[in-house]
This record gives sequence, C-alpha cells and structure tokens, in this order.
Amino acid sequence: MTSDAPAVLVLGIGNLLWADEGFGVRAVEEFHRHYETPDNVRVMDGGTQGVYLVQHIRDADILIVFDAVDYGLPPGTLKRVEGSEVPKFLGAKKISLHQTGFQEVLAMSEMLGDYPDHLLLIGVQPVELEDYGGSLRPAVKAQIGPSIDLALSFLKEHGVSVSPRSRPLGEDDTIASLEMTLGRYETGRPDETQAVRHGDSRVIADDRWRGPEDFEAEMERLVNTTAGST
Repeated sequence: MTSDAPAVLVLGIGNLLWADEGFGVRAVEEFHRHYETPDNVRVMDGGTQGVYLVQHIRDADILIVFDAVDYGLPPGTLKRVEGSEVPKFLGAKKISLHQTGFQEVLAMSEMLGDYPDHLLLIGVQPVELEDYGGSLRPAVKAQIGPSIDLALSFLKEHGVSVSPRSRPLGEDDTIASLEMTLGRYETGRPDETQAVRHGDSRVIADDRWRGPEDFEAEMERLVNTTAGST
C-alpha cells in the first residue's frame, strides 16, 4: 500500500434478527466472500454497534455503507445515496435504533474533523421487519448482488481496485459471527409452532408465550446451569 492510498471502509450495518434489517450485514459478508481487497481497504460487519464505530469512520477517507433503509419506496427497491444526503436518509424514517446510532457516529466524526471525503449509502427498502429470527425476504436477498456492483463501481470511480477471488470463500470463512452464518441461521430456526415470530410487545399478548411461574427460581436454575458448564 502506498502512503497516499486512501483508507477505505466497506461497512455493513443492521440487525440479523429482524428479517430484512439484516441486509447490510449479509451484503458485506458476500462482498468479503467474493472479493479480495488491498491493504488500504477494510471490509467490516458493523452490526448494531452504533457509536462504537466512530473511530473506524474517523479513519476512513472513503466510506461505503450497506443498510436496510426506509426510503418510502416499493419493498425490495435498491437505492444509492451519496455525500451529505446520507444522514438525512438514515434519520428521516428510522426502522431501528442502530440508524439513530449511526447518525450520531457520522455527526461525531464530523465534529472531530475526521469525516470521510467520500460517502456512499447503498440501501434496500425492506419487505418484512416484524419477524424475529427471520431471514431476508427473497426480494431483498436478490438485491445483494446489485448492491455489491454499486459498491464496486463507486470504488472504481475513486481509483480503488478490488479483485474477484478465484473461488469464493466458504461460508465459515466469515467476517461476522460464525454462529450466525446465513446457512446456520436459516436452517437452525425453530418451527413457528415452537418460537413466536414477533419479538415486540405483542409477544406478551400471544397465548403461545408463557413466562416462568417462579421467575426467581428460574433465574437461579439458569445461573446454576451456566456455572456448572464452565
């Protein structure tokens, strides 16, 4: 890497547990699996880390963000937003708490004088969010490839070259959590009769959900079980 090479961060953010909210993470996973990058390019699963990402953003001259974004467009629509417009789209219609956190990250970076010179948001309009433990819907999953193409074009515009791998990495060669790889996540999900799909406040009203009769006894049992396994 030459000393004048720009520092590039290709970042995926989102929550894998909320169906299409996991788009950003799945997109950056696929980017990593299919492309080799030079030393000045970092590919990162940012998850829902929010303000903990601030130093990574401060270090970046070029920032590409994959995310699920409520643009008010038809479900499954892919849209790119660039430069100063990015914070507006992350905050106009928030679909999760991580977007508020990422807005703050950008604001903090700017306040500290280390805002990226070039910023690109690649977002997809979610089809479904209210499905706790669900995976990407087909219309959203189909946009992973096109979203990566947008990222590659943006990098090329700014003189940054990445190379296709001769063979894509295996699913276990992931930049994200090994336990949350797409294959394990989709095949390991309990049947709907065993696990309520909606993780919001309506779960409590669902007659399939029952809390422990003796909460303190249940907590003690779980603590003892955990302690016994260490």
